[in-house]
Amino acid sequence: QWVGDPLLRRGVGTCFTALKVSRIGVKKAVNLFLCCSSMAGRTTADASGEDIVLKWGLFLVPLTTFCLGTWQVQRRKWKLDLIAQLASRITSEPIPLTLDPMELKELEYRPVKVRGHFDHSKELYILPRSLVDPEREAREAGRLTSHPENGANVITPFYCTELGVTILVNRGFVPKKKMKPETRLKGQIEGEIDLTGVVRLSETRKPFVPENNIEKNRWHYRDLEAMAKVTGAEPIFIDADFRSTVPGGPIGGQTRVSLRNEHMQYIITWYGLCAATSFLWYRKFIQKIPL
Repeated sequence: QWVGDPLLRRGVGTCFTALKVSRIGVKKAVNLFLCCSSMAGRTTADASGEDIVLKWGLFLVPLTTFCLGTWQVQRRKWKLDLIAQLASRITSEPIPLTLDPMELKELEYRPVKVRGHFDHSKELYILPRSLVDPEREAREAGRLTSHPENGANVITPFYCTELGVTILVNRGFVPKKKMKPETRLKGQIEGEIDLTGVVRLSETRKPFVPENNIEKNRWHYRDLEAMAKVTGAEPIFIDADFRSTVPGGPIGGQTRVSLRNEHMQYIITWYGLCAATSFLWYRKFIQKIPL
């Protein structure tokens, strides 16, 4: 029986293994399909009914890739809607900051306004960071290489007068040579000010990102609980907008709103595989043309 034939099982199994690779090239997948078809055809030539099983077994390849392509179409629509929502949210009118943890979870990227003063003695530094400059990025969009300036984002405790609590504010970017506060004394704002920024939530450490070094004050991602513990602030964090920038101080507006949207290339890959394997399946099992 064909089911017991290890060569056939290995051939068909190899074909379905290709579906586990999301970025497999169409040419490679077609060659694999051809290999599986020819291998299976040689081993089932003398067995009745085996072509029927093989025919519908291999039909699962274009069927599955079609389903995966359709799923990616839906995913792309969802991602585009999400990007549009974020773009709309970050440009909305600022609202007073709330201290309700449940409300804060729903306010990421939402502009808020606070009034108070900075405590520059407890600065934290998230690094390495490059300057978020939309104009420069637009100019360099077509270049193969770019040379963004490296430095750090300065996180400073901010006492909110009206709320009676201290929060954390990302004042913005400073180049590496200006990380030490004594090198930018003119930019250390004193006294009570009005500040506008966008709410940010805690981050999860990504693969290959180093652990935060609290002792050396070297932070690589936003850990609001740890930052709040070090500074004595509440675990509430906002990115100050560009209007907060003062001469000699950090450059505000360092919020990068971007979501990975690679669904179109997945759509092309899966539908390409579907078209190629459907064509081969039709030639072999409908037109009866040897592959």
